[in-house]
Amino acid sequence: MSKRMWYDSFIRSIIKFIGNFAEGAEISTSRYREYMENTEKNILLAESDIQEKVKELGKRISKDYEGRELLVVGILKGALIFMADLVRNISLPLTLDFMAVSSYGASTTSSGVVRILRDLEQDIYGKDVLIVEDIIDTGLTLNYLLANLKSRQPRTLKICSLLDKPTKRVVEVSPDYLGFEIPDLFVIGYGLDYAEQYRQLPYIAVLEE
Repeated sequence: MSKRMWYDSFIRSIIKFIGNFAEGAEISTSRYREYMENTEKNILLAESDIQEKVKELGKRISKDYEGRELLVVGILKGALIFMADLVRNISLPLTLDFMAVSSYGASTTSSGVVRILRDLEQDIYGKDVLIVEDIIDTGLTLNYLLANLKSRQPRTLKICSLLDKPTKRVVEVSPDYLGFEIPDLFVIGYGLDYAEQYRQLPYIAVLEE
């Protein structure tokens, strides 16, 4: 093949690639629009309500821990967005750490089996620790985490949860700081997912089955 023929073939390939990419982007945009419209029909908690509640929680936590340094432990992945907004509303010196646990998988109901996928990097001995959760339902995951972390002898250990579904409770666990109590519905958005989707939504919506 001559250099000219190779060049022409190369250019045609690039044009084809760009065309396919643009077509794919258009399809993706269309799917995303449909995706957003479907969730917006089932909003349970609006973005403005969530942000107002987060500010309120931040003020309460700042007052309760005044004069102390706080270690905030986020439970991945669901609590990440809530935690990021919360700590920016806490007017205290603080450090961050994370744990990742699994009890759902790709299902909409908790399996009851808790696995630690990522442990803390910091030693919590003698520290004031605040666990930040996205949602409490059966309480099985949180009960396991509390027992695990208490064995490491922190000075104090409290829970801040964005959502609570008390009607689903299997073991007795109560958050020290709570955003909203909700009915027994599977919710998505603001960090909460279904099979790793919907976390980026700025509001919380009910997932239709």
